[in-house]
Amino acid sequence: LIMVKIYVDADACPVKNEIERIATRHNLITYMVCNGGIRPSRNSLIKLVIVKKVSDAADNWIIDHIRKADICITNDIPLAEHCIRKEALVITPNGKTFTEDNIGMALATREIMGQIRESGEATNGPPPFSKADRSNFLNFMETTVRYAKTF
Repeated sequence: LIMVKIYVDADACPVKNEIERIATRHNLITYMVCNGGIRPSRNSLIKLVIVKKVSDAADNWIIDHIRKADICITNDIPLAEHCIRKEALVITPNGKTFTEDNIGMALATREIMGQIRESGEATNGPPPFSKADRSNFLNFMETTVRYAKTF
């Protein structure tokens, strides 16, 4: 039986409290990976990992530690791709999922949007995080944890 762990790209994650509740309910060790500014949790299941303030340090720590059936919570598409390659499950804070089936399209879209921004054209950022996003995340995370435990 695989011991599922949760890895959180925590610096800008709006669902840290929800993740902690789910981790507690399912007794899952959870790594909150950030470059500082997050208070440690009193919950012994929640491990705060502070990485250096260099580009991709949190992503690289997660990539080095995540395993098959673990769950990564991130909006970072390249990080999601690395996790999928390691057979981990990836969820965004608003309850969407990255899979082998959709990661290629997500990477391509990210590339195109980057080119548009570089050309000086204004692009809209992501919509503000909503109660519906939080609710979607909680529902999807619960389903994902149950699925991960079947590996």
